[in-house]
Amino acid sequence: MYEVKDFTFTEMLEKSGSLYADRPALAMVGAQPLKYADLKPATRKVAAALLAWGVKKGDKVAIFAENSPHWGVAYLGASRIGAVLVPILTDFIAEQVGNIIRHSETSVVLCSQKLLPKLRDVEGPRVILDIADLSCIRTAEGVLAPVLDPAGSVALDSALMARTDTAIQDAAIKKDDIAMIVYTSGTTGLSKGVMLSHGNIVSNAVACKSIIILRRTDRLLSILPLAHTYEFTIGFVIPLLMGSFISYLDRPPSASALLPALKVVRPTIMLSVPMVIEKVYRASVKPTLEGMKAYSNPLLKPLLIKFAGIKLKKTFGGKLRFFGVGGAPLSADVEEFLKKAGFPYAIGYGLTETSPLIAGSSPAKTRLRATGPALAGVSLRISDPKPGSKEGEIQAKGPNVFKGYFKDSARTAEAFSADGWFRTGDLGYIDSKKRIFVRGRIKTMILGASGENIYPEEIEAVINGSPFVAESLVYDDGGELTALVYLKSEVLEGLEARVRDSLEEAGDAASKIGQAITGVEKVAVEKIGQAMSDVEKMISATLEKIRKEANERLASFSRIRKVKIQKEPFEKTPTQKIKRFLYPKETQKI
Repeated sequence: MYEVKDFTFTEMLEKSGSLYADRPALAMVGAQPLKYADLKPATRKVAAALLAWGVKKGDKVAIFAENSPHWGVAYLGASRIGAVLVPILTDFIAEQVGNIIRHSETSVVLCSQKLLPKLRDVEGPRVILDIADLSCIRTAEGVLAPVLDPAGSVALDSALMARTDTAIQDAAIKKDDIAMIVYTSGTTGLSKGVMLSHGNIVSNAVACKSIIILRRTDRLLSILPLAHTYEFTIGFVIPLLMGSFISYLDRPPSASALLPALKVVRPTIMLSVPMVIEKVYRASVKPTLEGMKAYSNPLLKPLLIKFAGIKLKKTFGGKLRFFGVGGAPLSADVEEFLKKAGFPYAIGYGLTETSPLIAGSSPAKTRLRATGPALAGVSLRISDPKPGSKEGEIQAKGPNVFKGYFKDSARTAEAFSADGWFRTGDLGYIDSKKRIFVRGRIKTMILGASGENIYPEEIEAVINGSPFVAESLVYDDGGELTALVYLKSEVLEGLEARVRDSLEEAGDAASKIGQAITGVEKVAVEKIGQAMSDVEKMISATLEKIRKEANERLASFSRIRKVKIQKEPFEKTPTQKIKRFLYPKETQKI
């Protein structure tokens, strides 16, 4: 990697474009790549189109599109003229998108065709352009169609391009200039606009050298949204600084889409949220291992786990050397398997407000349940630990810490201590080797009857290890620890099959009677009633089994008193953390 001096995207574009000119930079999976030499002219065209629509330094430009080379080119092009980017997650509903656009004072939106319907009734932006074709604008009918730009021509003529070069030079981007405003849905309340500077992001990318150094020959398969700082900084900025090649999926990373892409790309680097690897382990790896008789043999078990790790690595293309996990806690049982299997996973810890990484470790240095030491240039401390305890709020200082919340001075002030440290809102401790252990969010911690600190996330990790549970949430219900559990699809399908079988039995029995309607109705009602009673008993027995097995692995003060069924999947943030503030809703107690 070259020496970074200015810590701006402008510097990155200039140096990377020159140093790695003939290397592939960005592509959709299996498609012709955009080379590093192509980035500068492509971003110049974006800058020209935005200038044609009156965008100037400091104006807000939103990107509302799926991952693609167009996304990255649009971002870098807008930043060249000093625009402030507002990346919007594609999963946000129309109302959320509209609120972000209005609050951020966005003037232009770069949108994909697919997501245009969500902008149909949004007021605020002067213009909405097709991110893949900047000569198209949203019409009154809500569709993207070719139009003449303000200069009178769709073509980016020489006069406009010359004006663009002047505007790029005049913008004179500095590291303290705001590069983007990131709106997160959060897990404890309303979204906030996190203001991140060029220096915040680029310095964080450079500091990640302590965790991993990418090579020009590295290949990344991007499966997380670029609108999130985790993927943007680590999965976009770092590879561009290093000359690596990034490929994007053209659809969500379901198994049917991911497996063929892994075979084509054979990535050496991937980033993921825990849910992806947890699903793979619990749906495929764990059942396979537990189905082997030899797995119960203490001498053979370690060997089988190693073989499973080799097979898992082959599933991911066979060339993987770094699998970054972040955004949410990784379940303890899954991490224990990955560690024993020799899978090259690495844990990172951070927040959007820290651009995002605070701490992490390389695959060779991971330790169970730890997130590694602070990155170079980042200082960490534990604030106000209780007497006799090392635990307290994790607080941070460094060039990666954000500039504040947009138009929200009150919440910005709350985010910092009196002496200027960023308050993460996470409880944890630092061991003798300066590794951070995150225990949970301060706002979710439950105070036990005898003053014990109870961390719901740790209890949930135990519950989620059950073969019946897809996900769970633990909360304080009038002094009693209660767990909401959403059962796995195969468990729910089994219950549904039981109901269907009973209904079919009711129909068969009713058809045999045939003499009287009342007789038919009576048999049907009895059969259906019996079926529902059986299902309720099965659910009750399943929930009680979940409770007892979890409590066997929990301290007495952390044991669950009640388990309730969660009828629908929990609503989550983009990094797949449950939006805890929404629960408990109306639930069914069994």
